[in-house]
Amino acid sequence: MSTLPVIAAADGSDGSLRALEWALDAARRRSAPLRVVHVRQYAPWAQPEVLTAGPPDPQDDPVLERIRTHLRGRAGLPDTEYLGLEGAPSAVLPGLSASAHLLVLGSRGRGGFAGLLLGSNSMAAARDAECPVIVVPRAGREAPEDAGVAGPGSPVVVGLKAAGPDEATLEFAFAEAARRGARLRAVAAYPWPAQPWMMPGEMPPPIVDQDVVEDEARVLADGFLAPYRERHPDVATETVTAAGDAAGHLAAASRDAGLVVVGRHRRHLLAPARMMGSVTHAVLLHAAGPVAVVPPSRLGD
Repeated sequence: MSTLPVIAAADGSDGSLRALEWALDAARRRSAPLRVVHVRQYAPWAQPEVLTAGPPDPQDDPVLERIRTHLRGRAGLPDTEYLGLEGAPSAVLPGLSASAHLLVLGSRGRGGFAGLLLGSNSMAAARDAECPVIVVPRAGREAPEDAGVAGPGSPVVVGLKAAGPDEATLEFAFAEAARRGARLRAVAAYPWPAQPWMMPGEMPPPIVDQDVVEDEARVLADGFLAPYRERHPDVATETVTAAGDAAGHLAAASRDAGLVVVGRHRRHLLAPARMMGSVTHAVLLHAAGPVAVVPPSRLGD
């Protein structure tokens, strides 16, 4: 049985070269082949003045040639193939994901507005792909000031939804930490301050002790993590409970993390379309380092 490839999306931008390096490392860690894909959104040969010339030679792609030159002479490269396609990247890349181990791309390529933190192709891939998607941000993106600085041995951070975490997200995070020999930090946020709904004339509820709420959140989170700790005994884990906005805590944690792992919304009867979810979207916009967006378990999808 052949190993599924790690796909690196290339568009000639510096951001896609950063994503390529991440994809190379991921392919080595998985003993998987690397597939470098360039999706040309506009076909120059289809314009009237060059219609008679026919489609371009698949080998005649300046973006892929730049990648070949960039990698030429490197030792220890995985088996690598180069694929040039025509179409809309936002549709083609998610379509390729069904036969991939990972899809890796930059947060913003050559197209779109320069000020955007997350490009449309990255957003579409994170929302629609069948495999986990790694979005690598541009160099120098800042995170909240209370975070540290990423370096060797940086942890894998995973967002833990205490109301019902997705198995695929936690399994991906633990497996990635094991591959990297990194510790795992699970961040479980709980709403605070508590704002109970009251009908007119109702007596206000008793004051809630925040320490009690935080202890309950930690016990619940540790219970969800227990079976994964048993399956991955070599992965050192820590549980961080934090009050307030989950996205803000994950973005802050991203600055000293090797990878932040978040899940994608499940589809259900009232929302049959694929959605990222507000926390995942916010983390992609503001994280200082690479973010993995994991599709939900197939049973739930």
